Amino acid sequence: MLGVVYLLLCFGIGWVICRYGFPELGQLTNTTYNNKNISLSPYILLLPVWFICGVLAMTWFVYIIALFVSVMGFGVDHPLTIANAITMPLALIIWLINYYRNSIKGKDNRDTNLLCKDFATLVKEGIIIGLITILAFVLMWSTFYVKDGQLNIGVSVFSDFSPHVGMIRSFSYGKNFPTSYSHFAGEDIRYHFMFQFLVGNLEFLGMRIDYAFNLPSMLSFISAFMLIYVLAMKITGKLFAAVLACLFFAFRSGKALFIYLSKFPKGANVLRVLRDNTQFIGDTPNEDWGLWNLNVYCNQRHLAFGLTAMFFILIIFIPHLYDMFSDIKKEGFSIKKVFLTKEGWAIKKISYPLAAGLLLGSLSFFHGSAVIGCLLVLFVIAVFSKNRLEFLITALIAVILSLIQSSCFIDESAVTPEFLFGFIAENKTIFGVASYLDRLLGILPIIIIIAFIFGKVTERYLILAALAPLIFSFMVSLTVDVTVNHKYIMMSCILLGIFSGKLIAKMFEKKDIVYRIAGGILILMLTLTGVYDFTTLLRKNHLTGKITLDMNDPITEFVRDNSDSKDIFLTDPYTINQLVFGGAMLYQGHQYYAWSAGYDTYHRDDMVARMYGADTPNLLDELVKENNIRFIIVDYSNRTSNAYELNEANIRATYECVYETGEDEWKLLIFDTKLPLI
Repeated sequence: MLGVVYLLLCFGIGWVICRYGFPELGQLTNTTYNNKNISLSPYILLLPVWFICGVLAMTWFVYIIALFVSVMGFGVDHPLTIANAITMPLALIIWLINYYRNSIKGKDNRDTNLLCKDFATLVKEGIIIGLITILAFVLMWSTFYVKDGQLNIGVSVFSDFSPHVGMIRSFSYGKNFPTSYSHFAGEDIRYHFMFQFLVGNLEFLGMRIDYAFNLPSMLSFISAFMLIYVLAMKITGKLFAAVLACLFFAFRSGKALFIYLSKFPKGANVLRVLRDNTQFIGDTPNEDWGLWNLNVYCNQRHLAFGLTAMFFILIIFIPHLYDMFSDIKKEGFSIKKVFLTKEGWAIKKISYPLAAGLLLGSLSFFHGSAVIGCLLVLFVIAVFSKNRLEFLITALIAVILSLIQSSCFIDESAVTPEFLFGFIAENKTIFGVASYLDRLLGILPIIIIIAFIFGKVTERYLILAALAPLIFSFMVSLTVDVTVNHKYIMMSCILLGIFSGKLIAKMFEKKDIVYRIAGGILILMLTLTGVYDFTTLLRKNHLTGKITLDMNDPITEFVRDNSDSKDIFLTDPYTINQLVFGGAMLYQGHQYYAWSAGYDTYHRDDMVARMYGADTPNLLDELVKENNIRFIIVDYSNRTSNAYELNEANIRATYECVYETGEDEWKLLIFDTKLPLI
C-alpha cells in the first residue's frame, strides 16, 4: 500500500513542480507549433510530465536522505526507513498546501482541465491509450511476474535483469549506501542505477517485486508513447499521423523479416516456420539479441523513462525554432536577423530553462543516454531558434548536475569519448555503413528522404535535428562497448517516425485510391518486421521456458538475513540465481556487465583464480583481506570451472562453513571469512 501511495505522491509533487517550473503547460495542447487549433486532451501531456518530474524529485530526495543517514551512521535498521518517513509526509504536506492555495485563489488554471471538450476526440484518445496500456501490460508482465511463489523472468530479458535485480535487492534488502555495483562490488557505481533504486524503494515500502518493477515500467512506457503522440500532434496537426508515429515507435522498420523469408527453401511451410520460430531474426550484428525491437523496453526498463523526459524537453523547446522560421518567412533570411538580434538570444520564460535543466540533469543516473541524446537534438534545434539563452541555460544546468553526480558516484571519468566510425557495421566504410543502415532500417531512410523533399522548411530542419543522435552513434564511442550506442539510433528512428507518419497521412487524404493503397503498403513495410519481432518476443518467453527464482528460497533468505551491501561475495561469474536475488554483492559477476560499464574485469578474473586456487590458508587469507571478501561460495560451477582449479580443501581448512545445501558435487557451501579456522 505504501508503494502505491509513493507513486501517487510522485504525481502530486510533479503537479506542484509544473505549476512553478512550467506554468500554463496544459495550454500547449491547444494548438500546433504553427498555431493551428487541434483537439488534444491536456492530460496526455500533463500526466506523463507530472510522473517524471515527481519521480525524479522524490526519488532523489529519498536517496540523498538515505545516503546521509547511512554515512552518518545513525544506527537505524535501514536508511530507507528514515528517508521515506521524511519524504512521503513532506511531499503530502507540500501537495496539500499548493492544492489549498490554488483552490483559495480561485485560479482558472488550464492545467486542471484535463479533458478536451470534443467527445469524439476523447473516445479516440481512450482507444489509443487503452491499446498502449495493453501493450505495456503484455510486455512487462510476460517477462517478469510472480506465480505460485516463484519469480518468473523471461529468457529474452534475464541477462540484463541479472544486474538490475541485483541492484534492486541491494537497496530493498541491503543498505547500498554509498552505492556500489552489485556485479562488481567494492568500487564505485558507473551504471545509471536510479530507476533500480526507485524499484528497490517501492519493494522496501511493501510492494511485491514484480509490482515494484512493472508498475513504474508500465507508467514510463505509456508516458513515452503519450508524449510522442503529443509531439506528433504539435508538429503535424494530424491525429492519424500521431497514431502512425506511435505505431512506428512500437514496431520498427527493417529488412530482417524480408531477408529471413528470402532464405526459406522452396517448398517450405512458411507460416509454420514463422509460427514456430523463437529466435529474434536479423541480418546485422547482434540483431538476434532483440536489440532493436520492443524487447529493449522489457530488459531496459529505465529507457522508456528517459525517453519520456527527452520528448517533454523537445516539446517545450521546439516552439522557439518555429518562431525563428516564422520570422524568416516574413522578413527573409539574414545572418543578423538569425544570430545577432536580441530576440535570437533573449530569455522568454526563465522558469522553463531552469526547470528543464534541473529535470534533464537529474535524469543522468536514471538514463544517461537519454540526456546525451536530448542535448544532441537540442543543440541542432538551438542553432536556428529564438531564445537561445534558454537552450544554453538548460544545457549548462544539465551538464553541471551530471558532472556533480558523476564526481560523487564515479572515481574515474564517467565516459571516455573516442572517434569510432561505423558503429557495429561489419564494414566500417561509408558504403559499408550505408549497406548496414539499409538492412537495419529497411524502407525508413527512403521515406524520410521523401518527407524531407516534400516537407516544410521547419520540418526539414527538425528531420536534421532528429538525425543527430544517429549520426553521433556512428561517429563516437563513449564506452568500451559501442553496441550501447543503439539507443541513440532508436531515438532518431522514433522521432523520424513522426515525419513518416505525416507523409503517409497525407497520402490517405488524397481522393485517389492509388495513394491510399500505396500508403497502406508503406505502413506494412515499415512495421511488419517489428510486428513479427513482437510475436517472437511473446513466443520466446512463453515457449522456451522461464528463469524461475523461489521467492522464499533459503539461500536468498541467508543473504538477506546475514549480509548487507558492504559484504562482498566471492563467487563464480554468476548471471542471476538465488544468491543474486538475495541482493548479494558479487566480487566478480558475469564479466560482460561490469566490462561494458568500464570496470577492470581482467584483474578480478585473475584474483578470483588466485583465491579459489590458493594452496595455503595464509595465502588465501591474505588475498581475501586484500580484496575485502566477506563470504566465499563453493558450488558446482566452481568445481567444474575451466578458468581455475578449485582448492576446496584449502578453503575448508581456512574458514568456517556457515551454510550448506545439496549433495556431492552439487553441494553449495558458504564460508564466512570473519570466522577463520587458522
